[in-house]
Amino acid sequence: MVADRIEGTGTRWAVLAVLTVAATLGFGALAVPSAALFAGLVVATVVALAGWGPRAVPRRASTAGQAVIGVVIGLLARPEMLGAVAAEWLPVLLISLGTLLASMAAGLVMGLQRGMSPLTGMLAQTAGGASGLVAMSHELGGDERIVSVVQYLRVGLVTVTMPVVAIAFYGAAHAGTAGPPTGGPSAPWWVGVLLLVACTAVGAPLARALHVPAGALLGPMVLAAALSMSGLGMSGLVVGASVPTLLVDVAYAVIGWQAGLKFTREALATVVRVLPLATALILAVIAVCAGLGLLLSWTTGMTPLEGYLATTPGGIYAVLATAISSGVDVTSVVAVQVLRVLLMLLVAPLLARIVGRRG
Repeated sequence: MVADRIEGTGTRWAVLAVLTVAATLGFGALAVPSAALFAGLVVATVVALAGWGPRAVPRRASTAGQAVIGVVIGLLARPEMLGAVAAEWLPVLLISLGTLLASMAAGLVMGLQRGMSPLTGMLAQTAGGASGLVAMSHELGGDERIVSVVQYLRVGLVTVTMPVVAIAFYGAAHAGTAGPPTGGPSAPWWVGVLLLVACTAVGAPLARALHVPAGALLGPMVLAAALSMSGLGMSGLVVGASVPTLLVDVAYAVIGWQAGLKFTREALATVVRVLPLATALILAVIAVCAGLGLLLSWTTGMTPLEGYLATTPGGIYAVLATAISSGVDVTSVVAVQVLRVLLMLLVAPLLARIVGRRG
C-alpha cells in the first residue's frame, strides 16, 4: 500500500508540503479566499484519512501561524478609518454587535445537534475573521475540524451570493473582481518582517502574562492594530507595511494542517451530517445581516448598498472588490467591516469561555 511506502516523519511532511503548494496554486487560480489555508485543510484531511500524514502540527509552528494571522488582521486597521466611523460610532458599534449576536445565536442552535458542542457551534458560525477563528478554535476548546469547514463554507456562500444580491436588490452597476485598494505606496518587505517580529515578541508574551484567551493571535493583533492606528500609522511607516505574502501563505497552510491532520472517518461523517443545518443557518445570518445593513443606512449617511456591504458576514476581500467596482464609499464600508472583525476576535474568546464552562 502507498501508506506503507511513505515512511519517516520527514517524508510525510515533504509529501504534505508539496501537495499543499500544488493545491494552493490551484485554489488561487480559482480565486478561493485564503487559498493556502483552504488547501492546507483539504490536503491534510486527505492524507490523514489515507494514513499518509504526520501525526500533528508542532505547537510552536501553530503558535507562530496564529501570530502571523493576528498581525495581518491587525494591519487592516487604518488611520483613515477613524474618520469614517467617528461621526456615527454608536449605530456602527451597535449594529456590529448585532451581527455578532446573530451569528453566535445561529452557532448555539447548531450546537444542539448530536455530536456537536455549543462552543464548537458558536465558533463555527461566528461571522468575522474566519482564519483567526479557525486558528484559535483549538485553544478555546472547540473542534477545529468542524469550525474550519463551516467557517469557509460561510465565506464561500457570502462570496458567491454577494455580487448577485448587490445587482438584483441594490442596483449595483457592476460587481466585478477589482482588487482591493493599495492605500498608497507600500513599505519594503523587510519592514513588514520587522513589524511581525516585534508584534509577536511583545504582544504574545504580554497576552500570555495577562491570561488573554488565544493570546498568540490576539496579542500580536492588538499591538499591530494599535501601531497602525497610531502616529506611526499616520506617518505612513506602518500603514505601508504588510507581512510578506510567502509568510502569510505558510501561516495559513499551518493552520489548515492543524485542523486537517486531526480528521478521522468518524469526524468526517460528523461534518457531513451537520452541513445541511449549517448551510441553512449561514443563509439565515446573511439575511439578518442584510436587514441590519438597511438599519445602518437609515441611521447613518450610507446608501443601502453600502450598508449591505458593510454588514455582510465575512469575505472582506470580496466586499472590497464589490465596493470598488460598484463605485461606493469604500473607506466607510471597509471601516465597518474591519471594526466588526476586530470586535468579533476580541469578544469571541471571552464568550467562548462562558459557553465552554456552561457546556
